Amino acid sequence: MTTKHWNRRDWIKGAGALGLGLTAASRAPWAMAQSTMTVGFIYVGPRDDFGYNQAHAEAAAQVKKIAGVKVVEEESVPETQAVQKSMQGMISQDGAKLLFPTSFGYFNPHVISLAVKNPSIRFAHCGGLWSEGKHPMNAGSFFGYIDEAQYLNGVVAGHLSKSKKLGFIAAKPIPQVLRNINAFTMGARSVDPKITTSVIFTGDWSLPVKEAEATNSLADQGVDVFTMHVDGPKVIVETAAKRGKMVCGYHASQAKLAPQAYLTGAEWNWITAYKQIIDAAKAGKPHPNFIRGGLKEGFVKTSAYGPAVPEAARKSADAIKAKMLKGGFDIFAGELKDNTGKVVIPKGKSYSQTAMELESMNYLVEGVIGKA
Repeated sequence: MTTKHWNRRDWIKGAGALGLGLTAASRAPWAMAQSTMTVGFIYVGPRDDFGYNQAHAEAAAQVKKIAGVKVVEEESVPETQAVQKSMQGMISQDGAKLLFPTSFGYFNPHVISLAVKNPSIRFAHCGGLWSEGKHPMNAGSFFGYIDEAQYLNGVVAGHLSKSKKLGFIAAKPIPQVLRNINAFTMGARSVDPKITTSVIFTGDWSLPVKEAEATNSLADQGVDVFTMHVDGPKVIVETAAKRGKMVCGYHASQAKLAPQAYLTGAEWNWITAYKQIIDAAKAGKPHPNFIRGGLKEGFVKTSAYGPAVPEAARKSADAIKAKMLKGGFDIFAGELKDNTGKVVIPKGKSYSQTAMELESMNYLVEGVIGKA
């Protein structure tokens, strides 16, 4: 945490001691009269983590180039009351009118609480589920269908795996994570139905020691291609490469960490969502409360293929990607069973990426070794 970040929190305490209500301060005349709109970004980890936070920070760097927008940022803010202090500091001290709290655990109760206290401020949270009638209208949720890119990761992994054993290291069994595990597995099994994916949940978004242990454990079990859903994939990528294994990345490109082992990756393109939300704020239009998009909409993208990926694998993945870009490919279609044998999507039924049923996914598909 930098000195600037601590000063922001100290300022809040001082304002409270002087009897300055934080909500009132957020609507102070000097804040309303700014010609430049200040936008705040809050990250749960470091901005250079080769992962989730870096993907957001890279998009925030593009936001800085937008005329009439000033950016303030704070990194390594935990999913506790600390994020409320950080957000309120950006509002009260920096005059922020729009906040992007980017970590999943920020939403409830922290974003909701601050949105109620600051009705003139817009809050755009990444990953949470905003519901009309339940949550404040000045709050909202945005996310991307990165499971499309994870499905393509799986297709490539399916072509490259010799052991037919894939590994997925994840933080928590929340719907977005399960959706990625399932899509990756289904992509691989579209190449070879005998392929399995072993999943290990570490318990939190950034636990480097556990991530390394999980990677080594799965490598010992014969897994030869890895992917992940943790905030910073760096440890997993480097550990897998040292073990002579291959990797499909996540969040941002980790290719330069292991050029020979890196096959491809599922990456975010957050600037697409950011611009929609910022443009609405600048124009005085209603706050977009629920935004989603995939490859077609430019919310996600894939990493360039690594040198180890053969032409057959590239053609196979590219053909499916072309269908996704046209909006003509439903990943989750029946008949689909979970890994206990229960039918979760009946024959003849399919879900488009926008289906709300997928937002609450609570199962692991056939072929996944592990429990949600």
